Amino acid sequence: MGTVRRWVFPIVWMVIIGAASLALVKIAFFPDGAAEADPTQPTGEITEPTVVVGRGTVTNDLTLQGTVAADPAVPLKATAAGTVDDVYVQQGASVAPGDVIYDIRVETPREPVETTGPDGTVSVTQPVPAVRFERVSAASGGTVSSLSVIHDQAVTVGEVTGQVAPPSYAVTGSIDAQQLYRIQNRPTQAQVAITGGPAGFTCTDLAITTPLAGEAQGGSTPGGTDGGGTSTSSGTSFTCQVPADITVFPGLAASVTLAGGKAENVLVVPTTAVEGTAQSGVVFRRTDDGGTEEAPVTLGLTDGSSVEVTGGVEEGAELLQFVPGAAASTGEVALDGNCVSQADGSVFCS
Repeated sequence: MGTVRRWVFPIVWMVIIGAASLALVKIAFFPDGAAEADPTQPTGEITEPTVVVGRGTVTNDLTLQGTVAADPAVPLKATAAGTVDDVYVQQGASVAPGDVIYDIRVETPREPVETTGPDGTVSVTQPVPAVRFERVSAASGGTVSSLSVIHDQAVTVGEVTGQVAPPSYAVTGSIDAQQLYRIQNRPTQAQVAITGGPAGFTCTDLAITTPLAGEAQGGSTPGGTDGGGTSTSSGTSFTCQVPADITVFPGLAASVTLAGGKAENVLVVPTTAVEGTAQSGVVFRRTDDGGTEEAPVTLGLTDGSSVEVTGGVEEGAELLQFVPGAAASTGEVALDGNCVSQADGSVFCS
């Protein structure tokens, strides 16, 4: 035991102290070869977000804003040139289709008649004109909103002498030109919700029209009192009929939904990843070496946020989420009370 205390313990302590000294020398005079990172140098890396082509469902419902309006009045036009004989209804009366409003006395001159007297004298006499009566009937049911004829008044063929206001209503509105791409297969009806009104209903006889170049405005004829015959508006509008059992009033606001089709289990990508939104477009596909390449694609239905890809890329392809060079959204959403919702979900109010 004395030997251990005399020789072994001192040797162990000398080894420990020597190892510690060597470690301190190494730290002091021989630092690690790896250079310390410079805090002033950026270490982050900018990467472009990507998306993968996958399958989904695209419901192409186009929501528009419209207004309830009474159907336009149907004009009462004189059917012949002559004088008004009998007027059967008065302004404000209710009429049904085919009801006679008034009739027109039409006189047709006859050929003169020559007669030879006993003494050989030839005389010419003018027979009484032939008389017939032409009826002017209501083309549609409704209320006679105006009637400007009286007995013995002279009228000409096609002259507008009154109006019949139908008891029906329609929802009308405008469509932006770019939205027409979403409804190339024109629907024949729409779903309508009246603001502050009855439950949603189906609006029938949907018509989408674009004025033709040179088309008369509001049904006027060239040279009329409106100072011209061509329309000054080239916008596309829609109109559909409100069912008779739905109570509405002119001027009510309405939300109109047009069903442009539905595609299920199809290839879809975000609209932000495609340059172009209808029929054809270009996407930017990731390559094996980390770069990108343009790939033309054919497009189908879109709901405004996603678009169907019918050709050009395969399922699972990696694409850039945003088209290079496209204007980016700020991510801000305006709220009530001078407040703005930021992209990170926070709300700033001024």
